[in-house]
Amino acid sequence: MVSENGRLMRAAVIHEYGDSSVLKNETAAVPEPGDDEVLVKVLYTSVNPMDWKMRAGYMKDFIHLKMPAILGIDVAGVVEKTGRSVKRFKTGDKVFGRASASRGGSYAEYTAVKEEQLARMPNNLQAREAAGLPVVAGTAWGALFEMANLKAGQRVLITGASGGVGLAAVQFARNAGAHVIGTTSGANAKLVKEMGANEVVDYTKGDFSKKVHDVDVVLDTVGGDTLSRACSVLKRGGVIVSLTGPVAPGVAEKLGITAKYSSVPSDGSRLEKIAKEIEAGRFRIVIDREFPLERIGEAHVLSESRKAKGKIIIKI
Repeated sequence: MVSENGRLMRAAVIHEYGDSSVLKNETAAVPEPGDDEVLVKVLYTSVNPMDWKMRAGYMKDFIHLKMPAILGIDVAGVVEKTGRSVKRFKTGDKVFGRASASRGGSYAEYTAVKEEQLARMPNNLQAREAAGLPVVAGTAWGALFEMANLKAGQRVLITGASGGVGLAAVQFARNAGAHVIGTTSGANAKLVKEMGANEVVDYTKGDFSKKVHDVDVVLDTVGGDTLSRACSVLKRGGVIVSLTGPVAPGVAEKLGITAKYSSVPSDGSRLEKIAKEIEAGRFRIVIDREFPLERIGEAHVLSESRKAKGKIIIKI
């Protein structure tokens, strides 16, 4: 493979959609950053559900991948080079943020990232932990504060509270002064409690909607029947934000609630706010397992099992 700048790198590449076996460790060209982009030497990345959904072809009608493609969204590393119009970063800066699989993702030694999608890494945060933040923490922050407008004193229910987004949301809601209720299995109840939940409901021991009531905000990370039941725990005037799909037509109007469904757009300025939480010692990332890039397929299998507690980290 010939590179525009004559440089090659290690990368996990897919040539077609399929199961985890389509991920191949190969040599690829080091990308050249555009005028508004930063070339990042990737130290760590992570696996998000969106990664394996793109790999399997579930999102091909929404996200176009030019094959061969390099997946990976989260990135933590060091600035290698900056585009001509980049002002906020310089070579050697430690950064974290969101790459783009359609442009060339972070399952590689280098990736080019838009300047606006990056933030400086807090001094008290290692790259290993920073790589688990952009998608889950950014999504949780945007859903709670930008979409649901969560305030101190409100009651918030977080479904799937032991997942990556759920654990981040529990901490952010706690820090904001909300009363936090999380649903999870009994095996993960202790972890969710340690992260700051005031109440933990074991969904394996009955319908959580029979135990929870008068909630101001729901953040649903699970979808399906869980989303339907979560609507019923809201007080009139409450807000539910779904990350998996829209609430069934007519339900919000019948219950007198506001239902929102949207992916939270990437934003480096949001990551800067999250970095301040980390610097103040009010937030930590929970890591389930770490894999080397050469075992990216195994990491995808674990993510697809939905049994990970926290983030799955990839060392480049």
